[in-house]
Amino acid sequence: MSEDVAIVGVGMIKFGRYPEKRVEELGAEAVVLALKDAGVEMKDIQALYSGNLYQTSMSGQRILQQIGQTGIPVVNVANACATGSTAFREAYLAIKSGLYDIVMAVGTEQMGKQGLLGAPSDPATSPEGVLGTGLMPGVFGMAGMEHMRKYGTTWEQFAKVAVKNHFHSTMNPLAQYQKETPLEDVLNSRMIAYPNTLLMCCPTGDGAAAAILCSAKKARELTSKPVWVVASALTSDPWTQRDLTFPDINTLTREAARQAYEQAGLGPKDLDLVELHDCFATAELLHYENLGLCGEGEAGRMIDEKKTYLGGEIPVNVSGGLLSKGHPLGATGVANICEITWHLRGEAGRRQVEGAKVGLAHVIGLGSACTIHILQR
Repeated sequence: MSEDVAIVGVGMIKFGRYPEKRVEELGAEAVVLALKDAGVEMKDIQALYSGNLYQTSMSGQRILQQIGQTGIPVVNVANACATGSTAFREAYLAIKSGLYDIVMAVGTEQMGKQGLLGAPSDPATSPEGVLGTGLMPGVFGMAGMEHMRKYGTTWEQFAKVAVKNHFHSTMNPLAQYQKETPLEDVLNSRMIAYPNTLLMCCPTGDGAAAAILCSAKKARELTSKPVWVVASALTSDPWTQRDLTFPDINTLTREAARQAYEQAGLGPKDLDLVELHDCFATAELLHYENLGLCGEGEAGRMIDEKKTYLGGEIPVNVSGGLLSKGHPLGATGVANICEITWHLRGEAGRRQVEGAKVGLAHVIGLGSACTIHILQR
């Protein structure tokens, strides 16, 4: 596979709660935004890749019923929290292989106030109620505790992630919540699963995002500022002694990062910004190390020194992250792509990372699946 792949259009609706709308209506709104951004029409799109976790079946076809049924192939994808980013990767591979010249990826989800997510597991290996928990707040609470034990990371350092991302959200009109939360407020909010308090947990909700990808030749016909997809990696858990009982959020991210950096011919120091999977504040700090943004055990110091703030050494989650932007599962991965694209095109408004040339988008879904995409202008 040798075809270069470009992003020529993106669109995203404000994440929130839309009980009066159906999920396909949300998807249609994002698709129309992406089409307009690319300067193309639905009749120009040769295939659609649709990511949705809770209403996967025919999710893409239902969106087309809203905006135009052109008879194109539709692939519907479910892959936990990595659902949208996996749909994006399938679209990328379709162009990379030369199968199509222009395709679309869309991610949608309608979750309302659904919370305490966790998947059924084999009772022979499940620790539920015996040793820990498989519910997501607990899984990421345990991961944070491991880091505290190993490196001396403090509760306050994890809480500072929420302070940062809530601050960034005030500059993102598409974020579900746009409100600053001082450190004292984060620490004093209701405890969910130590060390994560309520304000250190991402909100669920509804949302949709879309991206249009095309070949290099087609991209040059459509835009003077394409954003190139220079790496796309997807990993699952390798077997380890602990994995069936205690989910490991680190290993598959580290492997995906290794593959992505190798594909792109770049390293962590070449990145100008990162959108990573901060489903809980503990997760963000761990992923600083997993993505190679700092050394082992140095993540706490990194947030103390504000290196991951807008204007810092390597801005992380300037969108507000999942903690503020929201986490409608199927939409998250494509929304991260939208955010990086806007920065590389210089269109991110008050939260713009100045001079951004290279960005990384990361998503992890427990079970597990991890995607990493590196984009470059």
